Formats: sequence, structure tokens, C-alpha cells
Amino acid sequence: MRLYYSRKTQEILQKYGPGPGVHFHVGLFPDRLPPHTAVSQSTLKQHLLDAQERIVEHAARSWGAYEEPPRTLLDIGCGLGGTSLYWAQEHGAAVTGLTVAADHIPIVRRFTRQAGVEELVDLLQMDVHDLDVTHAYDAAYANESSGYTDRARLFDVVAKALRPGGWFGIQEHFLCRPGHREFMDGYYRTRLGTRDEYLAAAEASGFELTHDEDVTDRVAEFWVQSMAWNTAELDRLRAGGEPGAWSTARLEQSTITHSRFFRIWREHAVETRLMRFRAGGGR
Repeated sequence: MRLYYSRKTQEILQKYGPGPGVHFHVGLFPDRLPPHTAVSQSTLKQHLLDAQERIVEHAARSWGAYEEPPRTLLDIGCGLGGTSLYWAQEHGAAVTGLTVAADHIPIVRRFTRQAGVEELVDLLQMDVHDLDVTHAYDAAYANESSGYTDRARLFDVVAKALRPGGWFGIQEHFLCRPGHREFMDGYYRTRLGTRDEYLAAAEASGFELTHDEDVTDRVAEFWVQSMAWNTAELDRLRAGGEPGAWSTARLEQSTITHSRFFRIWREHAVETRLMRFRAGGGR
């Protein structure tokens, strides 16, 4: 996984950058979808960025973070720091971001300086399975990173790390039709689970499910907008534009894959959910 993310860094920065808030996850679209034809590549990028920010904000609002902001938050699999910056900037949380990619740390530190939240965001190169802290955080957050974990171990680690009554928010994709497992896991080097698997692991670790929202229909458009950006980049390269991080072969592979993703999401063969779990000892 470390090598996978390191290799994708420049692609992520080109498509979802330049920062400081850089995300690598799907986004939430409004009911009235933005156009994806006859618009510029920069407009397509902005659609993706807006959707990514929108889903993080929507999750925080749904989970009660605006009424009761967490003072300390563990960001599991922080990537290039977009979610860590969000929690620090919008809610004033002291964030600990975990990443397995050492080369991401200096990039995120640069982004925290640009965003003016350097003192609020601490970064650790660590696999969450190895985290061993007790009652250190008010909240924990895993945005499309829990699919890379052993779920039983993940919930055990987070249960120990949270203060009594703390919450664990998860944005993740859940398998509804096992026949798609090999394709999904192979492309993203992940191990997606089912909703029932998560619920069982959470219950075994003393968590109570307090919010469970299916946002599949509102994120499916992400794959359409992503394909449109890829096509615009292919057109730019074929017209003699300066090469970027994306090769023609990678753009073609990504476009074909995202076309299949769109069909999978549209049919709810995979669902994207926002889930919040409350640790024992709280209300």
C-alpha cells in the first residue's frame, strides 16, 4: 500500500491539486448535476474538488460536529491532508494524521503552512494497526481508508484511542454483490467489506451505530466527471500539450475503469455510506 500511494502522488496532485486542500476520495453532488460536456478541463476539476469538499462537510454536519466540534481528532489514512486541513480549519480541531507514505508528510506539512494550521495538524508515518494510545481523542475519522484495514483490529484500536463517548466517523464503499470484489480490490489494492462485517466488528469493540447514510446515488456522478476530466487531459496531450503526471495509457485505463465504476454504483452493487459510531460511555 505504501508504494501504491507513493506512485500515485503526482497524479493526485495534478487532478485534485494544487492544494492546500487535496483530497483523494469520491465527492457528493447536488440534485442538479453540473455539466460535464462543453466545459473546460479546469471547470471539470473544480466540480470534482467541490464535490470532495461537499461530502466531508456533509458528513461533519450529519455527525453533529458543527454543534459539538471535536477538540482532538485522529485522521486515519490522511493522504495528502485534505481532510486533516478541513477539521483543523473549519472546526479548530487538533488533528493527528496517520499515513503510511513517508513522502506525503513533507507535502502535507507544506499545505498546513499554506493554510495557516501548521500548529493544529500533527503527522505520523504509521499503520493504524500499530497505534497504541488510550483515551487520546474525541473523534476518529477514516475517509475511504478503512478498506485497507483488518476491521476487527481497526475498531479495537480506535475504541482504545477514543475518550468515553467519542465518535468514529467512516466514509467507505461497501460490497453488496460479491462478484465485484476482485475487480474493485484489484484496482485500488484494497479489501472492501460489507456493511454487516463493519457492524459486527464495531459491536464487538463496544461501539453503537448512531448514523448510517447511503449516499451512493449522489456520489455516482463523481465517476462521470472524472471520466470527463480524463478525456479532456487526453485531448490536451494529443494536441501536443506539455506532458503531466498522467500518461496516455493511465488515462485510458482510468477512464475505462471509472466507466465500469459508474455502472456498479448506479446499480448499487457497491454502496458508499457515511457511518458514525459512538464509543461506550457516552450519550
